[in-house]
Amino acid sequence: MDLNLEGKRAFVCGSTQGIGKATALELALLGASVTLCARSADKLNEVKEELDRSVGQVHDILVADFSKPNELDKSLNQHLDSSKPYHILINNTGGPPGGQAIDADLEEFRIAFNQHLICNQILAKALVPQMKSESYGRIINVISTSVKVPIQGLGVSNTIRGAVANWSKTLSNELGQFGITVNNVLPGATKTQRLTSIVEGRSQKFGKTIEEIEDQWKLQIPARRFAEADEVANAIAFLASPAASYINGINVPVDGGRTGAL
Repeated sequence: MDLNLEGKRAFVCGSTQGIGKATALELALLGASVTLCARSADKLNEVKEELDRSVGQVHDILVADFSKPNELDKSLNQHLDSSKPYHILINNTGGPPGGQAIDADLEEFRIAFNQHLICNQILAKALVPQMKSESYGRIINVISTSVKVPIQGLGVSNTIRGAVANWSKTLSNELGQFGITVNNVLPGATKTQRLTSIVEGRSQKFGKTIEEIEDQWKLQIPARRFAEADEVANAIAFLASPAASYINGINVPVDGGRTGAL
């Protein structure tokens, strides 16, 4: 199986923590040079120091706030003027706050739409021409199992994640002929700051301890545990590799079997 990413360049969003960081580390382990992208320059440089231990690769950072798409567009274009072509794009952004859809303000939907779909589109439009020129492209969107079964209490997230999933499927049909695949990885409950925030919110709302909330969730998962971030990163890295060249336009749940749909 060909998992070798030597000579490939990857752009990884949200790469200072959680699934994004784990993905950056795994792609570098397979030989890719990685551009780390997030809001904090200090945190990005900390992760870059870990990546720089690899030999024969050149890693760099791009500071960007996805709540400001116009600034991302400007920074990205400046960065691309002095960089080599990219082969891999990992769209990964923290999810919107919890709450019911009917209670959400219009601004919550606008912010989430910008952070996810609009920024994904900015990145894809910038990097796809390079992927076409290289006859190799992998766009992988880290979204949620809610695109299969909406998750109670995550109204805005369910809505926006569904939009990203359909955007992704559309792109896969348009770009497949150029050797570019577009797929979605759907993490289940994963040990990240996002999960901690959701659990703490539900603990306060229902007057239960964090341990009680976590135990209730784990009972819904056949694996009876939460995922580690690197377990999700492994699926992402496989889809980014040459071995996944004929896998296109699909959703890949990494959820321990929890999602109640095929």
